[in-house]
Amino acid sequence: MANAGSRCLATTLSFFLVSAAILLKVQGQNLVTDNISVVEGEVAIISCRVRNNDDSVIQLLNPNRQTIYFKDVRPLKDGRFQLVNFTDNELRVSLSNVSLSDEGRYVCQLYTDPPQEAYADITVLVPPSPPILEARDDLVSEGNETELSCTAMGSKPAASIRWMKGPEELQGETMVEETYDHMFTVVSRLSLTVTREDDGVPIICIVDHPAVKDLQTQTYLEVQYKPEVKIIVEFPEGLTREGENLELTCKAKGKPQPQQINWVKLDDDVPSHAVIKGSDLLIENLNKSYNGTYRCVATNSVGESYDDYILYVYDATSDLDPAAHDSRAGEGAPQKMDHAVVGGVVAVVVFAMLCLLIVLGRYFARHKGTYFTHEAKGADDAADADTAIINAEGGHNNSDEKKEYYI
Repeated sequence: MANAGSRCLATTLSFFLVSAAILLKVQGQNLVTDNISVVEGEVAIISCRVRNNDDSVIQLLNPNRQTIYFKDVRPLKDGRFQLVNFTDNELRVSLSNVSLSDEGRYVCQLYTDPPQEAYADITVLVPPSPPILEARDDLVSEGNETELSCTAMGSKPAASIRWMKGPEELQGETMVEETYDHMFTVVSRLSLTVTREDDGVPIICIVDHPAVKDLQTQTYLEVQYKPEVKIIVEFPEGLTREGENLELTCKAKGKPQPQQINWVKLDDDVPSHAVIKGSDLLIENLNKSYNGTYRCVATNSVGESYDDYILYVYDATSDLDPAAHDSRAGEGAPQKMDHAVVGGVVAVVVFAMLCLLIVLGRYFARHKGTYFTHEAKGADDAADADTAIINAEGGHNNSDEKKEYYI
């Protein structure tokens, strides 16, 4: 019994030692490969690599477990598979003109005991067709909203779409649809409110996909807007004086171009002898009755706009600084406050002089009306006329002075 038990133990120990040796050998022969992404129609490279091979056989199987290559021999009758490299440590095979049917898991197999396998997943990328960009409106008026759509069809995986308006990136709303053949169609819609500054600005649809680069298309915004109006003074360069001429030009720009330009005078009629020729207004021999606000009105299919010119006719001899006078609308009328200030200052000065004259007059009148009489000094106490005269001429220290005041 003891011998039987010893033999059983020895057999068991031998089995574990052999298994351990085989496991160490297999672990020493690492079989590796890589997943592959390839664009439809291009070439895929499948590489089965072995570290520390002991002459074990390498073979490559397709997703249906059919042998493509056994060592350097190709049993599969598909000429698109070609041997690129074969050594004890690598089996490398190319697959040309890849199609969607080639997608799947390929198997690298190493004939060891037990066999080793490594898996290479081939993913076929299908680029989308050129994007289709459509605009809801050919023309759009400023302040209104328009919508554009961009479609990328027949891709795998689904593409992503970005929008650019000039240098600015915009966000659209995207919808993804999967077709029966597991392909994808992506539609992105962009809504935006336009201004006149958007006229002629490019709107770009950019399609991002791993199978393709720089796939984009663009269109240009066509924005209609009301005229921009500005009155230009052609003559004179300085002040508008009596007897001179005034020539104004109305510059108007819009989309479409203004069909009509009119000159009017607010709260009155344009002078009867004024000459209006297209966008030009000429008034000869100016006088102050022509003062007022002259308006140029430009109209197109979108609307109308205007600009104003305030006319103030100065005296022919006026020497005011021309820079101090600006007849642009909204920037002030001719300055009448200067005359009011001067008149006020003159009135204050005149009033002050009158007050001074009154005070001085009273002062001089008071001092001029005071005088002393000496004729009567001592006359009341004199015994006769001679004594009174003597006393008057000599005077007395104790006599009172008599004063008379005239006002």
